[in-house]
Amino acid sequence: MDSVAAVAVPTPIQASRLRTLQAVGMFCGFAAGAWLGGAEAPIKIVSAGVSPITVSLIMVAGVFLARWSIPAFIRGTASVRKDVSQAPHLIIWAVLAGCMWAVANTMTIYAIRDVGLSIAFPLWNTNSLLGIFWGFLLFNELHHAGWSRWLGVLGGAVCMFGGATLLAFASSTQAPAGKATVGVVAALGAGVVWGTMYIPYRKAYLTGMNPLSFITFFTVGELGAMTFLALSYMGAGPLWHEIVAARAVLFWLMLGGFVWVIGDLFQQYATKYVGISRGIPLSNTNQLWGLLWGILVFHELQGGGHRVYAQVIGGSIVMALGAVAIALSSATGREHTRWQAAADREGRRYGIEDAYVRASMEGRELNGESNRRMFIDWLLVTGVTAIFVVLAAMARVPQMNINLTWAALLSVATLLLLVGCAVALWRTTRFS
Repeated sequence: MDSVAAVAVPTPIQASRLRTLQAVGMFCGFAAGAWLGGAEAPIKIVSAGVSPITVSLIMVAGVFLARWSIPAFIRGTASVRKDVSQAPHLIIWAVLAGCMWAVANTMTIYAIRDVGLSIAFPLWNTNSLLGIFWGFLLFNELHHAGWSRWLGVLGGAVCMFGGATLLAFASSTQAPAGKATVGVVAALGAGVVWGTMYIPYRKAYLTGMNPLSFITFFTVGELGAMTFLALSYMGAGPLWHEIVAARAVLFWLMLGGFVWVIGDLFQQYATKYVGISRGIPLSNTNQLWGLLWGILVFHELQGGGHRVYAQVIGGSIVMALGAVAIALSSATGREHTRWQAAADREGRRYGIEDAYVRASMEGRELNGESNRRMFIDWLLVTGVTAIFVVLAAMARVPQMNINLTWAALLSVATLLLLVGCAVALWRTTRFS
């Protein structure tokens, strides 16, 4: 018997509560897919002459603003300090995860430039495979899951691999000459980095940290790593001149970063309540949203022929079906007790209060505590809002062939998912 199994497992969470939390986690995964998919649309601006490194840095600046202002608005910065006092070790893990995100995000810029949005998306979403592996190996996910759930997860993984293969073949006919291989490698590399990045995610939520607290330190790693990459690659002078020259599109790129954070926040809640082996594949339905934005809004694949359309659409559908099969293989009560054992192990390793860990797994605040916003929180929200207003005043719509009707319809759909998922999270967990 292994050391984890030998430790007494806490009392299982009530079955009805567990089902509710997992349903909310699945809903968060779908909402994450929509918002993560929509956030990549502004990256199309790289075709307007802005370098990929600068695009990524500006997006990360928007991410930084969002990752501090959104938690301040929803729960207040006092709740962040409270979480840090319980689990200070997670600051290092959050910063490390942020550094990895910045590297992967830069890779996606090159991938989109070289093979297009509708093709790059599914390739980097192979991060699901690593999510399944790390979830099983490190955090007791899929332990005691039963053969049907194992079949759903493994079958879904095979579907995702097959769909990615189809899309890789399609990319060779759609990319500029000599660029297909670079784009495919960049997209797959981003998937590997992101797949490994989910280890800190799961450590954080097993040991009780709220997603809204985790992302505030996560973004320190993002901005620090991206600034280092940009300065190393371009130098301070050329980088500043390019940012100034791109002032007319700063709003759109920073808005893309802000939208990404909303999607990522839903992904964090999905990871917390259904695990990385299920939550990450579910959020990877962003590949379908990326396909819709790429084809309907930006007119990708025009003139590609029936074979290319069949490969891209067929590959995306197969990958999406695989992701759904994984996500619907929800954790049983027996498997969830293994999650609790992993949480107990993490809590003992870092000396975290048992009640704090237990309350987090049940989706509630310790001792029913409520969070109140202070003056500093409203000042932060007001300041970020003012920055975006100023940038919007300078913004110009890029001269691109964009279908505004489809852009509006997809935007409305993502907003509806935002409202619905936010209400479900509030009613079930109070954003715990």
